[in-house]
Amino acid sequence: MALHTSAETPVPVGEVSRLIGGWIDRLGPVWVEGQITQLSRRPGAGVVFLTLRDPSYDISISVTCYRQVFDGVADVVSEGARVVVQAKPEWYAPRGQLSLRATEIRPVGVGELLARLERLKKALAAEGLFAAERKKRLPFLPQLIGLVCGRASAAERDVLENARHRWPAVRFEVRNVAVQGVHAVPQVVQAVKELDELSDVDVIVVARGGGSVEDLLPFSDEQLVRAVAQCRTPVVSAIGHEPDNPLLDFVADLRASTPTDAAKKVVPDVGEEYERVRLLRDRARRCAQALVEREERGLAHALARPAIQDPHRMVDERADHVASLVERSRRTLGHLLDRADSELAHTHARVVALSPAATLKRGYAVLQKADGHVVRDPGEVAADETLRARVSEGEFVVRVDT
Repeated sequence: MALHTSAETPVPVGEVSRLIGGWIDRLGPVWVEGQITQLSRRPGAGVVFLTLRDPSYDISISVTCYRQVFDGVADVVSEGARVVVQAKPEWYAPRGQLSLRATEIRPVGVGELLARLERLKKALAAEGLFAAERKKRLPFLPQLIGLVCGRASAAERDVLENARHRWPAVRFEVRNVAVQGVHAVPQVVQAVKELDELSDVDVIVVARGGGSVEDLLPFSDEQLVRAVAQCRTPVVSAIGHEPDNPLLDFVADLRASTPTDAAKKVVPDVGEEYERVRLLRDRARRCAQALVEREERGLAHALARPAIQDPHRMVDERADHVASLVERSRRTLGHLLDRADSELAHTHARVVALSPAATLKRGYAVLQKADGHVVRDPGEVAADETLRARVSEGEFVVRVDT
């Protein structure tokens, strides 16, 4: 139950310690997994002292057990080993210290570790952390490479020497960390996050040499895998040798089989690039030369054509024909005009001959009544009726005589 205290009614330290001890005593035995970081076996002592550490977090707890409990696994358990412990939490009131009293210790075998890693791998893959579409492309020529590796390690030497041999101008931002043991995971995670926050770093390489399954366990830790998945900078995994496949290989944007292979994949070879440029330049020169030669042949072929060599030849060849056609058209038009003129004169003569004026000129006359009506029948006129007679040269009045 919660304590009701105040500045006027404080609780003594002993009482608080006693209460904490009472609460912890009510806890039952628990199974705990961790890595042994300290092991103390004093000669003649009946109690063995251990420190268990969570490799993924900076958390440790003290463990004590009777010698006969530890002697059962003494041959296979040492500092750095992973174990599963059944223990009862205990509170040491004089020092205010929490510890575990172990009643059974079981080493975690390689087979069990691999089975756990496989289950974790499937779980992370189901979340999409290993999906190919998440992979980021590495820059062609990184200016600054972040390197996470052990201090003065062969992996560091292989990456630096091979990268600088391939491209001497390349620069590195190195973070030396523990690459195995209880401090490996937090240090590697911190180094990766620091390098990812640097805007000048173009790619991050996490490198480590070969080792046993237990040695490479930090690079299969879930915390590290998630930290790499959140990186904005491309990450290259170069852990162990070709057969080694920690989970970091699956979440990284590129997997290198060895640290040396990482240097080859991250940094281009200046000699190879120079040779590639030379080959491309020669290829471009040959293509340009072939294009010029092809155009020159086409131009020479065009200039060899008669129409280009003597452009007036075609006109000259057609001039006589054109002149003949013009003369022929002129004669044809003349004939047509002559014929039309003859037909027009003939038609004019006919029109003149058939006109009333021509008839009057031959001595005929036209009789009209006062209203202008032309007399065509004698019965149309009456006695003493005045008519108008129209002749070729004019007209006059006549009277009808009965």
